[in-house]
Amino acid sequence: MLDLSHAIAIFAWANRLMLTPGEPVFPAPPSRLTAACLPIMVWSFNNSENVMARPREFDEDAVLDAVMDTFWRYGYEATSAQDLVQATGLGRGSLYAAYTNKDGLFEQAMLRYNRRSHENVDLLRGPGPVLDRLRTLLVGVIDDDLKAAGKRGCLATNTAIERASRDTHVAELVRENFRIMRAGIQEAIERGQATGEIDAAGHPEDLAWFVFNAMQGLRVLAKTSVGKDRKRLVAIVDRTLRALG
Repeated sequence: MLDLSHAIAIFAWANRLMLTPGEPVFPAPPSRLTAACLPIMVWSFNNSENVMARPREFDEDAVLDAVMDTFWRYGYEATSAQDLVQATGLGRGSLYAAYTNKDGLFEQAMLRYNRRSHENVDLLRGPGPVLDRLRTLLVGVIDDDLKAAGKRGCLATNTAIERASRDTHVAELVRENFRIMRAGIQEAIERGQATGEIDAAGHPEDLAWFVFNAMQGLRVLAKTSVGKDRKRLVAIVDRTLRALG
């Protein structure tokens, strides 16, 4: 049975046979291409169980939470590979083998953040008056941001400012986050209009954008010195919700 080192050596030898002076590198004649590839094919067949992707030997949820929190705290540009290594406890090689590169890690962070946004939307579907559910969401966002180390704000908003104008794929991930939250708020507003809690004269999509914009503004304020005044921020929440009536 061939081992990997022998297979590579034979492949290199066969590859030299393929490349004769004055002959283009590709395409190679089929007979010589087969001769060059045969050793690797034999080794792959003999070692098929070994070359299959191994299960990741780490807690992926914990690792991606650490990656998300690191990008969230420092931003994409300011986050170094060493920051990610320290946060996850994994070596750089292990991280990049699993997620390709820094962009791949950031994409996973945004996808995870978007899933968290779905959880926030679920809060709006709970029992009780719709306006109370909206207030719980908005005040909860304030409290989360005020207690977070580094005053992180909203990862999607931070990313929109830092990268969305220069990276169309990142911009799409940000838009998806905004869509999730805005759609959840609109669904709640429609329920509130049906029960009479919210003025039915307002267009639900417009009202949803109004509340969503207020929420994003609150998160920006929570990152600043103004945001230290929780009472002021909660007053903004209450004024926003009164406008819906």
